Amino acid sequence: MFKVIRRSVGPASLSLLTFKVYASPKRDSPHKTSVKVIELSLYSVPKGQSKYVEEPRTQLEENISHLRHYCEPYTSWCQEMYSRTKPKMQSLVQWGLDSYEYLQNAPPGFFSKTWWSKIKKLVYPPGFMGLAASLYYPQQAIVFVQVSGEKLYDWGLRGYIVIEDLWKENFQKPGNVKNSPGNK
Repeated sequence: MFKVIRRSVGPASLSLLTFKVYASPKRDSPHKTSVKVIELSLYSVPKGQSKYVEEPRTQLEENISHLRHYCEPYTSWCQEMYSRTKPKMQSLVQWGLDSYEYLQNAPPGFFSKTWWSKIKKLVYPPGFMGLAASLYYPQQAIVFVQVSGEKLYDWGLRGYIVIEDLWKENFQKPGNVKNSPGNK
């Protein structure tokens, strides 16, 4: 019917470029009438009516669907907790980085070098272990911080009371005659 002639010049890597294609009738074939668009099978209307039929779900699909519906409240809770704790954790990490930078470039006389090495040996390992453990066990970390905070508060209050008692015994006002030499 028609013979296709491709006219392009260039290497094979340029084969992705667009080019013109010319069609010419074969010289020995008889001339036929052109085909109408309606006659093409691409545009023909199928006979009868077609309707969409949904395939039934398999047992695996049903089980996955039930599992997703069962887990949905837990996953939404996890997403909510993550969205709440993410800014706090980012600010905590930023605070740690800022503190580290400040302590690395501390003003002269802020702390002596011997004390700084002892502080680093005492504070860094348990601090980093606690931070790492709190990432994996957040609920237990919260309980631990609450209990240890209460205990630190109690110890601080006891220390304050002891210091207050010592202060009152040793450094009284001059008008108080309890420990004056003339009142024995």
